[in-house]
Amino acid sequence: MSTWFVTGTSRGLGRELVTQLLARGEHVAATTRSTERLTAALDGADTSRLLPLELDLTDGTAVTQAVARTRERFGTLDVVVNNAGYGFLGAVEETSDAEVRAMLDVQVVGVWNVLRAALPILRAQRSGHVVNISSVLGLTSFPGWGLYCAGKFALEGLTESLAGEVADLGIHVSLVEPGYFRTDFLTSNSLVLPAETTDAYPALREMTRAHLQMPGTQLGDPVRAAAALIDLAVTGGGGRLRHLLGSDAHALAVSALETRRAEVEAGEEVARSTDGAAA
Repeated sequence: MSTWFVTGTSRGLGRELVTQLLARGEHVAATTRSTERLTAALDGADTSRLLPLELDLTDGTAVTQAVARTRERFGTLDVVVNNAGYGFLGAVEETSDAEVRAMLDVQVVGVWNVLRAALPILRAQRSGHVVNISSVLGLTSFPGWGLYCAGKFALEGLTESLAGEVADLGIHVSLVEPGYFRTDFLTSNSLVLPAETTDAYPALREMTRAHLQMPGTQLGDPVRAAAALIDLAVTGGGGRLRHLLGSDAHALAVSALETRRAEVEAGEEVARSTDGAAA
């Protein structure tokens, strides 16, 4: 029996993960913006080992208190899953200051708050596993997804640094990069559109319409994704940092890596030309 601290649990992958963990008999601290919505979503599940936490992840003090409550309730902390997030689909110039700050507060600052609260506990016990849910859009980007990708690219860099920092402290770190899954991520519950748009990006408007019609047709199965996350935490994932979920994510990642390698190799001559004379 282990103790999990999971953020973003009232919908989608987070909800499915909590459901499976409770069915396994694990202890789960589940954060959400609405415990009422979480409880309703888990109707029928055995919640005797559940600690629902209504939490604003951007409030560092509240996050620290939530992590402390988790250890007080269950006596330990084993797996931390940073899953909270939402999508944003709009051109870079269409994003307002408030929309940019809100996205980065959740995708980056919120994760940082959880890590600052959890890492001292994991360090002291010299064990634990941090799982940060990124996206294949943390490896590549598309028009219209600039703000969302900005948050996920930042999460990738943060997590890679963290993995190196805690490697000798008994703490394992994983980055999970899903593709499109059959959750409500592309519905009005989780996908934000810019408050103001221009008529300069008709292709983005068409892409937005296509994405809003996508729910229910995605390749990814959230039940299998949650099971894969649990297996990752149990087995350590073979010691790898990155873990793609979905064949679409794998194909996009391979294509992005090939394109990036070609660009790096094409720029080798210019890169070398800027070296100074050897001392």
